[in-house]
Amino acid sequence: MSLPAAERNRRNRRVALTCAVMVVGMTGLAFASAPLYDLFCRVTGFSGTPLRAESLPASLQAAERTITVRFNADIAPGMPWKFQPVQREVKVRPGEEMLIFYKASNPTGEAVAGQASFNVTPEKAGQYFNKIACFCFEEQMLEAGQSVDMPVSFFVDPEILTNPTTRDVRTITLSYTFFRKPEEVKRVSDRGGAAATVN
Repeated sequence: MSLPAAERNRRNRRVALTCAVMVVGMTGLAFASAPLYDLFCRVTGFSGTPLRAESLPASLQAAERTITVRFNADIAPGMPWKFQPVQREVKVRPGEEMLIFYKASNPTGEAVAGQASFNVTPEKAGQYFNKIACFCFEEQMLEAGQSVDMPVSFFVDPEILTNPTTRDVRTITLSYTFFRKPEEVKRVSDRGGAAATVN
């Protein structure tokens, strides 16, 4: 027994509307997936993503044992900057705030903007590596011929020493890669100050 034409049209419209809603919803999820994944990694330390902290918690007691933190610097294809850590590694006591610097130089004849991505290895240490201040939180601009020291303030959570999966960690590597950005952005600053040219 066939349905009346009016009923058939109503069902077809309902199916078409359901399909349209699903397409719009899936498109929205596709656009949101990358930012949501990035947020998830920053909140949890997943995939070696360091956590962000406002300051070193006053309740933290620095441990006696030290961990070596190494620093790595890379530039992506198309980025003309020179970029390297000022020191290759430091020994830190978990629970102690540390300030280190990277140096970036723009040897070209024009201003170049960049954005740094970062991660920590081994990945399991990411949830214990907390950055308080970092040049990677904002896009950066270097004028033609400008060189700057870029600060990174961080601490390693002492919990890394008590977690059975991380207490064997003796070395952590913090890696940055700078990518070129076409738009003009805020100049490099040391904790909010004006950029200073480094000789």
